[in-house]
Amino acid sequence: MDKTMLNIKLLYKKLGKSEKKIADWLFENPNEILPLSIVDLADRCGCSEATIVRFAKKLGFSGYQGLKISLAQETNSTSVSTNITNNDSLEEIYDKVCNDIYCSLERTKMVLNTDTLEEVCKKISSAEKIVIFGLGNSASIALDASHKLLRTGCNAHAYSDNHMQVIVASHLTSNDVAIGISHSGSSKDIVEALKIAKESGATTVAITNSGKSPIQKYSDFTLFTASDETKHNILALNSRIAQLSIVNAIYFYLVYNKSDKALESIKETEHSLLSKKY
Repeated sequence: MDKTMLNIKLLYKKLGKSEKKIADWLFENPNEILPLSIVDLADRCGCSEATIVRFAKKLGFSGYQGLKISLAQETNSTSVSTNITNNDSLEEIYDKVCNDIYCSLERTKMVLNTDTLEEVCKKISSAEKIVIFGLGNSASIALDASHKLLRTGCNAHAYSDNHMQVIVASHLTSNDVAIGISHSGSSKDIVEALKIAKESGATTVAITNSGKSPIQKYSDFTLFTASDETKHNILALNSRIAQLSIVNAIYFYLVYNKSDKALESIKETEHSLLSKKY
Protein backbone atom coordinates (compact mmCIF):
# COMPACT_ATOMS: atom_id res chain seq x y z
CA MET A 1 0.00 0.00 0.00
CA ASP A 2 1.38 3.40 -1.02
CA LYS A 3 1.52 5.19 2.32
CA THR A 4 2.75 8.55 1.07
CA MET A 5 0.08 8.81 -1.61
CA LEU A 6 -2.59 7.76 0.87
CA ASN A 7 -1.40 10.37 3.36
CA ILE A 8 -1.71 12.99 0.63
CA LYS A 9 -5.30 11.94 0.10
CA LEU A 10 -5.99 12.08 3.84
CA LEU A 11 -4.64 15.63 4.06
CA TYR A 12 -6.21 16.80 0.79
CA LYS A 13 -9.06 18.81 2.31
CA LYS A 14 -6.59 20.70 4.52
CA LEU A 15 -4.33 21.68 1.65
CA GLY A 16 -4.22 25.14 0.09
CA LYS A 17 -5.36 25.76 -3.48
CA SER A 18 -1.82 25.59 -4.92
CA GLU A 19 -0.93 22.56 -2.79
CA LYS A 20 -3.97 20.74 -4.17
CA LYS A 21 -2.54 21.26 -7.66
CA ILE A 22 0.53 19.27 -6.58
CA ALA A 23 -1.61 16.55 -5.05
CA ASP A 24 -3.80 16.32 -8.16
CA TRP A 25 -0.75 16.04 -10.40
CA LEU A 26 0.72 13.26 -8.24
CA PHE A 27 -2.57 11.36 -8.26
CA GLU A 28 -2.65 11.49 -12.05
CA ASN A 29 1.08 10.86 -12.57
CA PRO A 30 2.24 8.65 -9.67
CA ASN A 31 5.25 7.22 -11.48
CA GLU A 32 6.67 10.35 -13.11
CA ILE A 33 8.14 12.33 -10.20
CA LEU A 34 11.51 10.57 -9.90
CA PRO A 35 13.39 12.35 -12.73
CA LEU A 36 11.87 15.75 -11.97
CA SER A 37 13.67 18.54 -10.17
CA ILE A 38 11.69 20.83 -7.91
CA VAL A 39 11.70 23.41 -10.70
CA ASP A 40 10.29 20.86 -13.15
CA LEU A 41 7.53 19.82 -10.76
CA ALA A 42 6.64 23.43 -10.00
CA ASP A 43 6.34 24.09 -13.73
CA ARG A 44 4.09 21.08 -14.29
CA CYS A 45 1.86 21.87 -11.34
CA GLY A 46 1.66 25.59 -11.99
CA CYS A 47 2.90 26.55 -8.54
CA SER A 48 6.02 27.93 -6.86
CA GLU A 49 8.97 25.95 -5.54
CA ALA A 50 8.20 27.26 -2.04
CA THR A 51 4.71 25.73 -2.29
CA ILE A 52 6.23 22.33 -3.07
CA VAL A 53 8.53 22.58 -0.04
CA ARG A 54 5.58 23.57 2.14
CA PHE A 55 3.57 20.67 0.71
CA ALA A 56 6.38 18.21 1.50
CA LYS A 57 6.72 19.50 5.07
CA LYS A 58 2.99 19.04 5.68
CA LEU A 59 3.55 15.37 4.87
CA GLY A 60 6.36 15.15 7.42
CA PHE A 61 9.35 15.50 5.10
CA SER A 62 12.17 17.99 5.47
CA GLY A 63 11.82 19.05 1.87
CA TYR A 64 11.18 18.02 -1.72
CA GLN A 65 13.92 15.39 -1.86
CA GLY A 66 12.45 13.50 1.08
CA LEU A 67 9.05 13.47 -0.60
CA LYS A 68 10.51 12.32 -3.93
CA ILE A 69 12.57 9.53 -2.35
CA SER A 70 9.57 8.26 -0.42
CA LEU A 71 7.43 8.15 -3.55
CA ALA A 72 10.22 6.48 -5.50
CA GLN A 73 10.57 3.76 -2.87
CA GLU A 74 6.93 2.90 -3.30
CA THR A 75 7.78 0.97 -6.41
CA ASN A 76 4.26 -0.27 -7.01
CA SER A 77 2.81 3.22 -6.98
CA THR A 78 -0.69 3.42 -8.37
CA SER A 79 -3.30 6.11 -8.28
CA VAL A 80 -5.18 6.26 -4.99
CA SER A 81 -8.21 7.61 -6.77
CA THR A 82 -11.35 5.70 -5.85
CA ASN A 83 -12.95 6.43 -9.20
CA ILE A 84 -13.03 2.94 -10.65
CA THR A 85 -13.26 2.87 -14.42
CA ASN A 86 -13.96 0.17 -16.98
CA ASN A 87 -10.29 0.33 -17.96
CA ASP A 88 -9.10 -0.83 -14.53
CA SER A 89 -7.80 -4.35 -14.08
CA LEU A 90 -9.18 -6.45 -11.23
CA GLU A 91 -5.96 -5.82 -9.30
CA GLU A 92 -6.35 -2.06 -9.74
CA ILE A 93 -9.98 -2.23 -8.63
CA TYR A 94 -9.00 -4.17 -5.52
CA ASP A 95 -6.20 -1.69 -4.76
CA LYS A 96 -8.62 1.23 -5.02
CA VAL A 97 -11.15 -0.49 -2.76
CA CYS A 98 -8.45 -1.17 -0.15
CA ASN A 99 -7.08 2.37 -0.39
CA ASP A 100 -10.52 3.87 0.08
CA ILE A 101 -11.22 1.68 3.12
CA TYR A 102 -7.88 2.68 4.63
CA CYS A 103 -8.66 6.36 4.10
CA SER A 104 -12.12 6.00 5.61
CA LEU A 105 -10.70 4.40 8.75
CA GLU A 106 -7.98 7.03 9.09
CA ARG A 107 -10.48 9.85 8.60
CA THR A 108 -12.83 8.27 11.12
CA LYS A 109 -9.97 8.19 13.61
CA MET A 110 -9.53 11.93 13.07
CA VAL A 111 -13.19 12.87 13.68
CA LEU A 112 -14.10 10.36 16.38
CA ASN A 113 -14.13 11.88 19.87
CA THR A 114 -12.72 9.17 22.11
CA ASP A 115 -14.00 10.85 25.28
CA THR A 116 -17.52 10.63 23.87
CA LEU A 117 -16.88 7.02 22.85
CA GLU A 118 -15.82 6.16 26.40
CA GLU A 119 -18.93 7.82 27.84
CA VAL A 120 -21.07 5.72 25.49
CA CYS A 121 -19.25 2.57 26.59
CA LYS A 122 -19.95 3.37 30.24
CA LYS A 123 -23.62 4.00 29.52
CA ILE A 124 -23.88 0.69 27.68
CA SER A 125 -22.05 -1.15 30.45
CA SER A 126 -24.54 -0.01 33.10
CA ALA A 127 -27.71 -0.15 30.98
CA GLU A 128 -30.52 -2.59 31.69
CA LYS A 129 -31.29 -2.86 27.99
CA ILE A 130 -29.58 -1.74 24.78
CA VAL A 131 -31.51 -1.48 21.52
CA ILE A 132 -29.84 -0.81 18.20
CA PHE A 133 -31.74 0.61 15.23
CA GLY A 134 -30.55 0.22 11.65
CA LEU A 135 -32.19 0.11 8.22
CA GLY A 136 -30.88 -0.88 4.80
CA ASN A 137 -27.08 -1.01 4.77
CA SER A 138 -26.94 -0.14 8.48
CA ALA A 139 -29.15 -3.08 9.49
CA SER A 140 -26.24 -5.52 9.31
CA ILE A 141 -24.16 -3.22 11.53
CA ALA A 142 -26.97 -3.08 14.10
CA LEU A 143 -27.20 -6.89 14.09
CA ASP A 144 -23.45 -7.24 14.46
CA ALA A 145 -23.48 -4.79 17.37
CA SER A 146 -26.22 -6.73 19.16
CA HIS A 147 -24.33 -10.01 18.68
CA LYS A 148 -21.15 -8.55 20.15
CA LEU A 149 -22.93 -6.94 23.09
CA LEU A 150 -24.83 -10.13 23.83
CA ARG A 151 -21.54 -12.01 24.02
CA THR A 152 -20.36 -9.66 26.77
CA GLY A 153 -23.51 -10.33 28.79
CA CYS A 154 -25.41 -7.19 27.80
CA ASN A 155 -29.15 -7.32 27.21
CA ALA A 156 -28.94 -6.11 23.62
CA HIS A 157 -31.31 -6.39 20.65
CA ALA A 158 -31.20 -5.10 17.07
CA TYR A 159 -34.26 -3.94 15.15
CA SER A 160 -34.43 -3.39 11.40
CA ASP A 161 -38.21 -3.10 11.04
CA ASN A 162 -39.37 0.50 11.27
CA HIS A 163 -42.60 -0.40 13.06
CA MET A 164 -40.78 -2.48 15.67
CA GLN A 165 -38.28 0.33 16.18
CA VAL A 166 -41.04 2.74 17.15
CA ILE A 167 -42.78 0.19 19.39
CA VAL A 168 -39.56 -0.72 21.22
CA ALA A 169 -38.47 2.92 21.56
CA SER A 170 -41.77 3.85 23.20
CA HIS A 171 -41.20 1.29 25.99
CA LEU A 172 -37.68 2.30 26.95
CA THR A 173 -36.79 3.89 30.29
CA SER A 174 -34.01 6.02 31.75
CA ASN A 175 -32.12 2.79 32.48
CA ASP A 176 -31.83 1.93 28.79
CA VAL A 177 -29.68 2.94 25.83
CA ALA A 178 -30.89 3.35 22.24
CA ILE A 179 -28.35 3.42 19.41
CA GLY A 180 -29.32 4.67 15.95
CA ILE A 181 -27.05 3.88 13.02
CA SER A 182 -27.39 5.98 9.86
CA HIS A 183 -24.59 7.05 7.53
CA SER A 184 -26.54 10.04 6.25
CA GLY A 185 -28.06 10.88 9.61
CA SER A 186 -31.22 11.71 7.68
CA SER A 187 -33.11 8.41 7.71
CA LYS A 188 -36.58 9.46 8.85
CA ASP A 189 -37.35 6.15 10.56
CA ILE A 190 -34.09 6.03 12.54
CA VAL A 191 -34.40 9.69 13.55
CA GLU A 192 -38.02 9.11 14.62
CA ALA A 193 -37.07 6.03 16.64
CA LEU A 194 -34.33 7.94 18.48
CA LYS A 195 -36.70 10.84 19.10
CA ILE A 196 -39.23 8.52 20.74
CA ALA A 197 -36.47 6.77 22.70
CA LYS A 198 -35.23 10.11 24.00
CA GLU A 199 -38.76 11.19 24.95
CA SER A 200 -39.09 7.89 26.84
CA GLY A 201 -36.05 8.82 28.93
CA ALA A 202 -33.46 6.54 27.36
CA THR A 203 -29.89 7.60 26.64
CA THR A 204 -29.62 8.02 22.87
CA VAL A 205 -26.54 7.45 20.72
CA ALA A 206 -26.04 8.09 17.02
CA ILE A 207 -23.38 6.53 14.81
CA THR A 208 -23.32 8.69 11.70
CA ASN A 209 -21.06 10.40 9.20
CA SER A 210 -19.44 13.68 10.24
CA GLY A 211 -21.29 16.89 9.54
CA LYS A 212 -24.65 18.29 10.58
CA SER A 213 -27.65 15.99 10.22
CA PRO A 214 -31.15 15.60 11.73
CA ILE A 215 -30.20 12.58 13.87
CA GLN A 216 -27.99 14.72 16.10
CA LYS A 217 -30.99 16.66 17.37
CA TYR A 218 -32.18 13.60 19.30
CA SER A 219 -28.80 12.13 20.22
CA ASP A 220 -27.26 12.56 23.65
CA PHE A 221 -24.00 11.27 22.19
CA THR A 222 -22.85 11.27 18.57
CA LEU A 223 -20.07 9.00 17.29
CA PHE A 224 -18.83 10.25 13.94
CA THR A 225 -17.43 8.29 11.03
CA ALA A 226 -15.83 9.87 7.97
CA SER A 227 -16.26 8.08 4.68
CA ASP A 228 -17.12 9.32 1.22
CA GLU A 229 -19.57 7.31 -0.84
CA THR A 230 -18.43 7.05 -4.42
CA LYS A 231 -20.17 6.38 -7.71
CA HIS A 232 -21.92 2.97 -7.87
CA ASN A 233 -21.03 2.34 -4.20
CA ILE A 234 -24.62 1.37 -3.37
CA LEU A 235 -23.49 -1.14 -0.77
CA ALA A 236 -21.71 1.61 1.17
CA LEU A 237 -18.77 -0.62 2.06
CA ASN A 238 -16.61 2.21 3.41
CA SER A 239 -19.22 3.61 5.77
CA ARG A 240 -20.09 0.15 7.05
CA ILE A 241 -16.49 -0.69 7.81
CA ALA A 242 -16.07 2.65 9.59
CA GLN A 243 -19.21 1.92 11.63
CA LEU A 244 -17.95 -1.58 12.40
CA SER A 245 -14.66 -0.17 13.68
CA ILE A 246 -16.62 1.84 16.26
CA VAL A 247 -18.74 -1.18 17.22
CA ASN A 248 -15.60 -3.28 17.67
CA ALA A 249 -13.98 -0.59 19.82
CA ILE A 250 -17.05 -0.61 22.09
CA TYR A 251 -16.98 -4.41 22.26
CA PHE A 252 -13.32 -4.61 23.29
CA TYR A 253 -13.74 -1.80 25.81
CA LEU A 254 -16.55 -3.76 27.46
CA VAL A 255 -14.55 -6.99 27.38
CA TYR A 256 -11.68 -5.48 29.33
CA ASN A 257 -13.56 -2.98 31.51
CA LYS A 258 -16.89 -4.65 32.38
CA SER A 259 -15.38 -6.60 35.31
CA ASP A 260 -14.91 -10.34 34.92
CA LYS A 261 -18.53 -10.86 33.91
CA ALA A 262 -17.89 -9.95 30.28
CA LEU A 263 -15.07 -12.45 29.87
CA GLU A 264 -17.11 -15.10 31.64
CA SER A 265 -20.08 -14.42 29.36
CA ILE A 266 -17.88 -14.76 26.29
CA LYS A 267 -16.51 -18.09 27.56
CA GLU A 268 -20.04 -19.34 28.21
CA THR A 269 -21.11 -18.28 24.73
CA GLU A 270 -18.18 -20.01 23.06
CA HIS A 271 -18.82 -23.16 25.07
CA SER A 272 -22.51 -23.17 24.09
CA LEU A 273 -21.60 -22.77 20.42
CA LEU A 274 -19.32 -25.81 20.41
CA SER A 275 -22.32 -28.06 19.76
CA LYS A 276 -22.92 -26.15 16.50
CA LYS A 277 -19.51 -27.10 15.07
CA TYR A 278 -18.08 -30.37 13.77
